[in-house]
Amino acid sequence: MSEQAFDVITIGRVSVDIYPLQDGVGLEEVTTFGKYLGGSATNVAVAAAKHGLKSAIITRTGHDPFGKYIHQELIRLNVSDRFVSPVDGLNTPVVFCEIFPPDNFPLYFYRAPKAPDMVINASELDLDAIKGAKIYWSTLTGLSEEPSASAHHVAWDARGRRDHTILDLDYRPMFWKSPQQARAQAEIALSKVTIAIGNREECEVAIAETDPHRAADALLERGVEIAVVKMGPKGVMAKSRTQTAQVPPVKINVINGLGAGDSFGGAFCYGLTQGWDLEKILTFANVAGAIVASRRECSTAMPTTAEVEEFLKK
Repeated sequence: MSEQAFDVITIGRVSVDIYPLQDGVGLEEVTTFGKYLGGSATNVAVAAAKHGLKSAIITRTGHDPFGKYIHQELIRLNVSDRFVSPVDGLNTPVVFCEIFPPDNFPLYFYRAPKAPDMVINASELDLDAIKGAKIYWSTLTGLSEEPSASAHHVAWDARGRRDHTILDLDYRPMFWKSPQQARAQAEIALSKVTIAIGNREECEVAIAETDPHRAADALLERGVEIAVVKMGPKGVMAKSRTQTAQVPPVKINVINGLGAGDSFGGAFCYGLTQGWDLEKILTFANVAGAIVASRRECSTAMPTTAEVEEFLKK
């Protein structure tokens, strides 16, 4: 067995996020930027750690200064970098965004010719750690290229559809040849996980459903135990075999909405480890996501449990 048992292990994207410090202007006009740890699966690991969970990320970087920065930030933010290794000849990905509150945050990914986090090899996985983790979190994006896609399936097969095996339906069209390719991969992946989380657009790509209730039912029909559908301005809903829960959106002054979903994910993981019912998990995770949307950065903006609880008292 692995030497250390983790509460949460995520696998997938990592990047250095370069975010403008000016709002409402295009990148061509921005004069100052902030540098932050980023990448969806990485942000979820950080969010989980902020709630006191022992978390780790499986990913890869370039053999460059930004790769060193990622290791430093992971350690500083209490996420294990044990499963993070460099890939010679590839650069650590960089992501730029533009900030046009409240709902327009274009992203520009610099991942050519190939991102190191798509060079996750099955032979290098610590399968004992993956099997032993209370929660194992993957994203649909991780299936968009090899060898990452094959590594994902090896990990799922080793885990054996253990409870709290989560698939984030995270869909970025620039990473796929077509939506049909993503749907084909999603259909296979859904047969290997127990929880699926996505917004209405991601559900449309994965299972050809946009109505929240029909989407949740379709996900349950594919064998997952919990289906979570984010509904934007209408809040979020979830279904299991025995429960249905829906919570309204949180009113907040949006600064940058890009990290809200990842904060939701880390808080959702925390709720699972506490044994809460679906409504309590959704309420807590929804607030955690809103708090990050009210801040500029993503990873370093993730709230603590105390911050979420304080917000809930208002």
